[in-house]
Amino acid sequence: MEGDNKRKQTLLVVGGCRSGKSRFAEQWINERFDRKIYVATTVVGDDEEMKRRVKHHQNLRGADWQTLEEPCDVDGILQRNTLQTEVVLIDCLTLWLTNLLLKNLSDSLILEKVADLAAAIEACPVSVVLVSNEVGLGIVPESPLARRFRDLAGWCNQQIGTQCEKVVFMAAGLPLYLK
Repeated sequence: MEGDNKRKQTLLVVGGCRSGKSRFAEQWINERFDRKIYVATTVVGDDEEMKRRVKHHQNLRGADWQTLEEPCDVDGILQRNTLQTEVVLIDCLTLWLTNLLLKNLSDSLILEKVADLAAAIEACPVSVVLVSNEVGLGIVPESPLARRFRDLAGWCNQQIGTQCEKVVFMAAGLPLYLK
């Protein structure tokens, strides 16, 4: 890889469902790095449709990605797994938040975990790319849990976006560079 690509870079890619976030993040990484870790935050369980989705995405990424499945301890991944890679992709923060909510953590504890992740991004010696959904553009959700999730996702995206040197918003498969 060439010059600037070897320096540490941080990127947050946000957007709605099927906006092209993951594809953009993976392509951005593939153009810059050889040794790559993909951190999957989804919990598949026994959901057959989700298993097919995961397999499809793994096939699209190809064999040159190391995949780590970690639903909750993403900051730990950044602290422990950077010796053999040039970049870590965390996909996605909103699934990570969902996993934390399902553990019945308080908002303050979840936001502490977001702060821990921001600190881990800063301390990480390699490049970090994160994917997250933008869930606050629609109507106000009807249920308290959905409003709580929307608020936590917004706060998470703000804090991680502030931490990253680049932020891209995806819509209709097109990137809008916010920072």
